[in-house]
Amino acid sequence: MQHPPFRPFETALDRDRALLLLQAATLGAEDGELFLERRRSEMLSFDDGRLRTASYDASEGFGLRAVRGEASGYAHSSDISEAAVKRAVETARLAVAEGGGTLALGPQPTNRRLYTDADPLAEAPFALKIDTLREIDAFARELDPRVVQVTASLAASLQEVVILRPDGTLLSDIRPMTRLNVSVIVEENGHRESGSDGGGGRTGLAGRIERSSWEASTREALRIALVNLEAEPAPAGTMDVVLGPGWPGILLHEAVGHGLEGDFNRKGSSAFAGLMGQQVAAKGVTVIDDGTIPDRRGSISFDDEGTPSNRTVLIEDGVLVGYMQDRQNARLMGLSPTGNGRRESHAHPPMPRMTNTCMLGGDTAPADILAGLKDGIYAVGFGGGQVDITNGKFVFSCTEAYRVKNGKVGAPVKGATLIGDGPAAMKQIRAIGNDMALDPGIGNCGKAGQWVPVGVGQPTLLIGGLTVGGAGA
Repeated sequence: MQHPPFRPFETALDRDRALLLLQAATLGAEDGELFLERRRSEMLSFDDGRLRTASYDASEGFGLRAVRGEASGYAHSSDISEAAVKRAVETARLAVAEGGGTLALGPQPTNRRLYTDADPLAEAPFALKIDTLREIDAFARELDPRVVQVTASLAASLQEVVILRPDGTLLSDIRPMTRLNVSVIVEENGHRESGSDGGGGRTGLAGRIERSSWEASTREALRIALVNLEAEPAPAGTMDVVLGPGWPGILLHEAVGHGLEGDFNRKGSSAFAGLMGQQVAAKGVTVIDDGTIPDRRGSISFDDEGTPSNRTVLIEDGVLVGYMQDRQNARLMGLSPTGNGRRESHAHPPMPRMTNTCMLGGDTAPADILAGLKDGIYAVGFGGGQVDITNGKFVFSCTEAYRVKNGKVGAPVKGATLIGDGPAAMKQIRAIGNDMALDPGIGNCGKAGQWVPVGVGQPTLLIGGLTVGGAGA
């Protein structure tokens, strides 16, 4: 599969003409921008001993927005031309036709770069990518005769973004992304279980296809599958739960993070609305959203409105101190944007979104936290979940969990689900480990039909009084 060389973002659209059109669209508005995007992506999947999927996609386009008050006019097209932008101006102006607004000051540009601008798709020959996936399949089967199926996938993309502001400021960013994932299914005495592992981030492809990297992921996927093969039915009832570090932060992301996005709080639909400055979590709990961590999946040099990414403290020592903001919601709330205005593509308007959302570590050794658990569950891995943002109620399924009694980690359990609500769970945190870790770089977040890459993280936590759904009593 041959790809065309990736050149600097070139279009038939003249910058000066584009600026005049953008200024016409935002006349009498309070904000707006012209967002141009060019994206290429590749995904290869090796399943059950053969190449199952090899896909390549290329797209480009623009989105033009004019904002006044709560109204926002947005138009987009895959045709980057002056004629298409002129048509977009007519649509965007419908939201600001009455005028009367004054343009807000634009974001301060940044030269900071948090990741490479190299093209990961061109970093390795197509044949080498296929050979890597084939080696993963063979390696997994050699590790254990109980392996009956292996699925390995390799994905890479490169997104180039150009943002033109009404004041003439032009910002550009090149955003790479790579990911490797390995899943295995094992069978013993007619019983099958699965496990998966992988990692990703805004890095080149070389690190993903190194043997040491994919061997580690393959071994971990197999370990999880074998653990689940020995698992007993999970108990059911209200009990204390210890969450492991890293990826279990997805529960924090969903049950708490969305409720701290500016739009939900401005509209009063968040469980945290109106609680600024109040104690919303246990003492010692500090939650941040940090889009400035180099090479991380959720990191961005600047957001999709041009605001530099930021390290935003949301909860400090249990007290609500901040929200994640885009420009529109920040302006309406009389606050400052935090670099969280994100969009899936040029076909989508920006909104407040998380980047890398983490709970900082405490001072308790993880072993001591587990030793203090008298009767409960130790949840290490999570799969899918559902959350109601208005009240924070969540249901999450565990992919790896263990029964704990009198401080001793016992048999693995399967079929465990954790049920609760975010605000209450935050107040029931009884111990915070000193082992804060970030996830391996596999997160995607959905909101209002848009998906963006994100990161999560947390230390080992003890949360009291969660409802565990399971098969046992």
